Amino acid sequence: MYRFLLTRQWVILTLVGLVLMPVMVELGIWQMHRHERENADNSLIAHSLAAPSVPVEKLTSPGAKVPADDNFRTVTATGHYDPAHQVVVRHRTSADDSTIGFYLVTPLILNDGKAVLVNRGWIASQEDPTSFPTVPATPKGQVTITGRIRPDETTASTSIQDKPGLPPRQIMLINSDKLRGQLSEPLLHGYVEVTHTSPAPPAGQPQQVPPPTPGDTDGGYSPPHLAYAWQWWLFVVMVPVGWIILVRREHRDQVAKRDRARAEAAGGDDPPTGDDTQADDGGTGTTDASVESGTGAAGKEPQTAAAGVPAAAERAAAPDTE
Repeated sequence: MYRFLLTRQWVILTLVGLVLMPVMVELGIWQMHRHERENADNSLIAHSLAAPSVPVEKLTSPGAKVPADDNFRTVTATGHYDPAHQVVVRHRTSADDSTIGFYLVTPLILNDGKAVLVNRGWIASQEDPTSFPTVPATPKGQVTITGRIRPDETTASTSIQDKPGLPPRQIMLINSDKLRGQLSEPLLHGYVEVTHTSPAPPAGQPQQVPPPTPGDTDGGYSPPHLAYAWQWWLFVVMVPVGWIILVRREHRDQVAKRDRARAEAAGGDDPPTGDDTQADDGGTGTTDASVESGTGAAGKEPQTAAAGVPAAAERAAAPDTE
């Protein structure tokens, strides 16, 4: 009844389903692990954003790395900007993700003689992408900034390729290791996304980088990995359900096909049509006539016999002339 399951196409279909099911189980587990890992990262980010501010030197130093637990921690720094060594970071989007432009990064020379990179915010790109754009005025004199500390950007952490041969003072990644040789001061690891400057800077400053929000993967918040995990596991259930539906449909089609074949084969043994019936009736009439004819012949025999009795008597009564 289910011998079609042994055909080549059904064997291949069944094997594909058996292979896909464990693969999809593993993909669901992988997405669940990502969900758990990024949930932990998000908890750290939320804790860092809520933590009180500390001097930037307490979290980083030249040659060291910003601790992962302190990513997005609020820090303060006091010093003066060095606009002669500021750079722009290419292919960065505005706060609403609608426009491509630059980040403006300016070193801040601290009072203790060290330096830290400060991401002052986003500026629009200009017609000539190969030239250094016109940038807002740099605050003069001593300033105190407040902002979020971030580790150095890398291709692995941002998926941004660090292209060589860029125009002067243009970079792809904010990375203190790559800019350290351009400054005479020791450069702290990481950089600061400025959120406040005191005293107030001149008007027309760059658009500040917004804080991370749920759904912003670059800011550390996870995409819906949990939903992806459940989707993969739903697909695991759908594979055998779909296989059963296909098997039942194929079986139903096979039964219907077999029934049609039997009906067509039985079509030759159906009762005769009207023409055949007339022919049979004629034949039957002929047969009946023959029977009647035979019966008539049989009926004459008694008459002949009866007629023969007086004739025999007469012959017996006649005198013998011999």
